[in-house]
Amino acid sequence: MAQVLRYVPTISDPRILVDAATRDDAAVYQLTPDRAIVATVDFFTPIVDDAYDFGRIAAANAFSDVYAMGGTPLLALNLVGWPRDTLPYELLGDVLRGGADVAKEAGAFVLGGHSIDDPEPKYGMVAIGEVHPNRLITLARARAGDVLVLTKPIGTGVLATALKRDLATAADIAPAVQSMATLNAGAARAMRATGGGVHAATDVTGFGLLGHLHNMLAASGMAAEIAAAAVPLLPKAVELAQRGAIPGGTTRNREALGPHVKIADGVPEAVRVLLFDAQTSGGLLIAVDPDRASALLAALEREGTPAAAKIGRITRGVAGAISVS
Repeated sequence: MAQVLRYVPTISDPRILVDAATRDDAAVYQLTPDRAIVATVDFFTPIVDDAYDFGRIAAANAFSDVYAMGGTPLLALNLVGWPRDTLPYELLGDVLRGGADVAKEAGAFVLGGHSIDDPEPKYGMVAIGEVHPNRLITLARARAGDVLVLTKPIGTGVLATALKRDLATAADIAPAVQSMATLNAGAARAMRATGGGVHAATDVTGFGLLGHLHNMLAASGMAAEIAAAAVPLLPKAVELAQRGAIPGGTTRNREALGPHVKIADGVPEAVRVLLFDAQTSGGLLIAVDPDRASALLAALEREGTPAAAKIGRITRGVAGAISVS
């Protein structure tokens, strides 16, 4: 990713609060002293068989970046790649209906989009939100002593791969589908309820839990300790990882992060895999002041987020280094 980002032009303008240089979840552009626009885009190929669920998951995934920055969604534009000669438009209709339903749940309007003829189906959204500049949450402000909290269980990459390889049924991955289609709106409201206690946050997607944590630590100049046993896992994720349902993205994450991660000998191999597992529409990973951690966890419980787990803490040390016990 760093090799790609070096080709993105560097722009210096006081209205640009966040750009690609920090690897944050979305771009942020200030309009007025009390309003800023949060802009992001994401799309991917189907990870489940049901077209409606695919649409729901892709939309929740796109809005997740807005929530991670502390923002509120406003509108979205659809992005579609569709094999017009091989898949019926009725299936595309189900995809778009799923996306529209999640957008409505987020309180956002779908105002159009763009489509192309593509041999492989793809769907996602440009998602636009807003945030008060003083309440913007980025990767770069985690502090030593902060508690790390995760709001969804991990393992979606392994489960989706197991489905593709006929190692799992639709019923097996139903908890993953429910989690992926769940908006991070409740987690964002819980962050706001801490009264400024949240110092940094990101959503957990393609780089996996440890990859997104590494980005936070590198941006903040901090290290972290994670308790593997405290990380919430989706049902059957360990079993299916043991059976070899490991996505290519998960393997690449592990290879890339190897120099930055030290894992204790007692952590099982399947759990190690899951800590690097490439996620889709994962939860928020939040660094919160230790004095406000209990308030955040209580707010997450009230919001009914898929998980509300204290998984580790921010420490001083080599920037980006992670120790897993």
